Amino acid sequence: MEQDYIKLIFGLKLKQIRTDRGLSLFGLSKLSGLSKSYLNEIEKGKKYPKPDKIAALSEHLEVPYDELVSLKLDKNLAPIGEILQSKLLKEIPLELFGIQESTLIDIISNAPVKVTAFISTIIEIAKNYNFSRENFFLASVRSFQEANYNYFEDIETAVLKFAKTYHIDLSNKITSQELEDILVEEFGYSINSHELEEHSELDNLRSIYVPKTKTLLITKSIDDAQRAFVYAKELAYNFLNITERLYTFSWIKFESFDEVLNNFYASYFAGALIIPKESIVANLKQLFEQQHFKAEDFELLLSKYNASPESVYQRLTNILPKEFKLKNLFFLRFSHQQGSDKFSLNKELHLEKQQSPRARETNEHYCRRWVSIKVLQAISANNSNHEFSMQISDYVAENKKYLVLASATKDPFKQNSYRSISIGIELNAQLQRKVNFVNNKSIESPHVGVTCERCGVINCSVRKSPPTILESMNKELKTSQIVKEITKKYSQ
Repeated sequence: MEQDYIKLIFGLKLKQIRTDRGLSLFGLSKLSGLSKSYLNEIEKGKKYPKPDKIAALSEHLEVPYDELVSLKLDKNLAPIGEILQSKLLKEIPLELFGIQESTLIDIISNAPVKVTAFISTIIEIAKNYNFSRENFFLASVRSFQEANYNYFEDIETAVLKFAKTYHIDLSNKITSQELEDILVEEFGYSINSHELEEHSELDNLRSIYVPKTKTLLITKSIDDAQRAFVYAKELAYNFLNITERLYTFSWIKFESFDEVLNNFYASYFAGALIIPKESIVANLKQLFEQQHFKAEDFELLLSKYNASPESVYQRLTNILPKEFKLKNLFFLRFSHQQGSDKFSLNKELHLEKQQSPRARETNEHYCRRWVSIKVLQAISANNSNHEFSMQISDYVAENKKYLVLASATKDPFKQNSYRSISIGIELNAQLQRKVNFVNNKSIESPHVGVTCERCGVINCSVRKSPPTILESMNKELKTSQIVKEITKKYSQ
């Protein structure tokens, strides 16, 4: 067991016992003969006392020696012990968020009971929502993206350096063969396109990398854009000298936070390589200059890159905040099985915390007026390869509007299953300055909610559930108002 953990536990127990006895640090110092500063260092987990000093503390606090040095914690401190022993604070690089581990330890040691109650609450919420360790890591990376407006200059620079090193013309569409040649010739990879096809259980995997022989097993069933993305991620791992990484795509299980973070870095590198910044910025400027939006113009933009629509939409979340100062945006990805009425939100990113389209609501119906849902309904009915639509979503309850673009495509790994990806940009003065067509009155602008259960839109023809949660909230508000009025009446 790590010495740091032992010191922290001893310090927490000593502080709890001291405060239970009603003693200040000064009082315990006088009682035990140990200096106040030394006791403070012990309680903060920075020092561990020698046996003779523990004996003195045991005697004057009237606590058995064995109980004082035991790592067993009572119910008030047990959750903190679980967090410390799980090495969670070491698994997540807190410095990414500008937090020092010592700061957290100080907070814990200064208010252990309150922090324990908070941690216990978080654990209970996680259990109720089936929140796994992987979910926690993914949420941490998402917060990291949001904190940086999903733009990372060092990776953008690394992509330009890579292109220069290997003489890649970023003004042309990059093919998978071009990237495969670099993997094979420069990094000694062997490419196997047959093995995965022989295992039906692996139909949801695009690739497996075997580091010992530098063999990349890649499925035949993916198109050239998907193959290029797999190759670009492998190049990222090599060019960025990333060793702690995942070996399957899509991922099966994360062993550490570094694997999750490095998977994100490699994916970012791949997107920035296949969809170069300079090129997409120029294309977006040309699109935004138009007075009237044409769907074919946006679809033409998508076709300029050897990338899936999802990769392009993801790239927009990097480019729009940095190059166009459009930071109030969100990204959503839904999945849908043909013939069902269920739409599952399985990926989201919000660059501003206050945005209303958050929607991981348990057992509720997402708003059928969302363009994200409409394109899924369209592709499911038409059995087409790609459906695109755009609207200005008016969130009446929040007094916010978003310009939302959405595409739906077939899921390459599931039969009769579809995905939609959408990006929403808040309709504000900055958007109106940057995008000419946003002021066009012909753009559909429906009133929307988040879920039917929380929506107050009257006479909605596509509502799937009555507004039960909204009604309950309004009833509670009304009850509170009446109680306040009665209290005021009888207080005079």
